[in-house]
Amino acid sequence: MYTAFAEIYDELMADVDYPAWAGFYAEILRQYGIGSGSKVCECACGTGSLSLPLRRAGFVMTGVDLSQDMLWIASQKARRSGAAIPFICQDMRALRLHRPMDAVLATCDGVNYLTGNRDVEQFFRAAWNALRPGGALVFDVSTPDKLQNVLGDRTFFEETDRVSYVWQNQYHPKTATVEMALSFFLREENGLYRRIDERQVQKAHALETLTELLQVCGFSAIRVMGDHKLAEPGPHEQRWHIAARKPEAEQEG
Repeated sequence: MYTAFAEIYDELMADVDYPAWAGFYAEILRQYGIGSGSKVCECACGTGSLSLPLRRAGFVMTGVDLSQDMLWIASQKARRSGAAIPFICQDMRALRLHRPMDAVLATCDGVNYLTGNRDVEQFFRAAWNALRPGGALVFDVSTPDKLQNVLGDRTFFEETDRVSYVWQNQYHPKTATVEMALSFFLREENGLYRRIDERQVQKAHALETLTELLQVCGFSAIRVMGDHKLAEPGPHEQRWHIAARKPEAEQEG
């Protein structure tokens, strides 16, 4: 996923306030005792749009993503900004780093793309192994309400001077997944359009399941927050932010 259209991803996400989102993550980390100078790994980092402002906030960042194309763009952005951030091509379910992290993040729906409970548990266990005792795992997910009622069974269109797209979604109740078929039309310098097709699937994870899997893997101090707010989520929240701690005294998970 996120390969062929990596070159236009940042343009499509231009309306996202990444510095504010990074500031929100930084505040969650601070509440778990993780501040400037701490080592943080961002999984599903994409083109580094959150890794860069987090680095500017003083965190020592490592970026991990499954897409080489995304990581190449992230590395170019980091180089231009003078930020020393290693970007590593890895599956977050098999995360392996050369030093323990103070925090592991999974941002921008990264966990939604893990469509089975087994996949989520593998990621949680990999994050646990990557963290030092006392470290934190923080991630966000689009909620079931958003995937079913906002995105599900809908078609979206958008056109800009350079890019047009058609985004068709189908929600599958039995699996609680949204299948997304995206067709992008990129205007070239000669005036012709190049078509890029992408298929993605996101899972509407139940909050109870995510919490249970965190506990099974040994995490404690689990906290669930709403969309860019540090309070408990409302009934029709579009995004959950979830944080958990690896206890200081290690235990079997």
